[in-house]
Amino acid sequence: MKQASASMMEGQVDQNQNEEPIIVCRGINKWYGTHHALKNVSLDVQKGEVIVIIGPSGSGKSTFIRTINALEEIQEGDIIVDGINLSDDIANIDAIRKETGMVFQQFNLFPHMTIVENITLAPIWVRKWPKEKAVSIALELLERVGIHDQAGKYPGQLSGGQQQRVAIARALAMQPKIMLFDEPTSALDPEMIKEVLDVMKTLANSGITLLVVTHEMNFAREVADRVIFFDAGEIMEIGKPQQIFENPQSDRTKLFLSQIL
Repeated sequence: MKQASASMMEGQVDQNQNEEPIIVCRGINKWYGTHHALKNVSLDVQKGEVIVIIGPSGSGKSTFIRTINALEEIQEGDIIVDGINLSDDIANIDAIRKETGMVFQQFNLFPHMTIVENITLAPIWVRKWPKEKAVSIALELLERVGIHDQAGKYPGQLSGGQQQRVAIARALAMQPKIMLFDEPTSALDPEMIKEVLDVMKTLANSGITLLVVTHEMNFAREVADRVIFFDAGEIMEIGKPQQIFENPQSDRTKLFLSQIL
């Protein structure tokens, strides 16, 4: 396996060592049959850090962030989220999922429920909040993502960008410590991408821990504390945005960026 050099991995240690990382991944390996999808992936993420993951399609980016809340099972390695070891223990998985919100490529909203009902469903059933509290927080979140006036509508009445903002509000309604974004703008028309990225930029400044898989390089430049380049299931390079985009160390990173920038 290719090993990233010390200079490529310098971002890995450029964090406050006095705090325990909120996410710890050690030696993550995953196979789909004979396909080795993740190869000895290790990463520490500090509380409040914004990590943007880039790389070619099929490189393992989405698979990796989906392992963090057990949407994908790993065969080897350790994942610790907010002090909880992600194992086969259902209680641990449930505990981690309560603290980890996720936004997917597709919005996955319930079409037969209003926007506010979509957002309040999990807090009422999982957090056991009274309906009044859940609705109040849902309306605050809709205000935060800029679509307060859509609360009583159904998903089919909203644009794609608006639906994705609802999906973000729904994830935030559980008051997670970590937000995972799996290419949240890839299913949107170009004119709708900006409105979703603007919401994500606001989140990045709010102190919540973000891991974002995206092809939006300008977003990575502007928002990320660190950028991770994945290829063929491996972390090839980690660094601050300026280093990755202006002085990449890996030949594979250089080639990828030369093709998309």
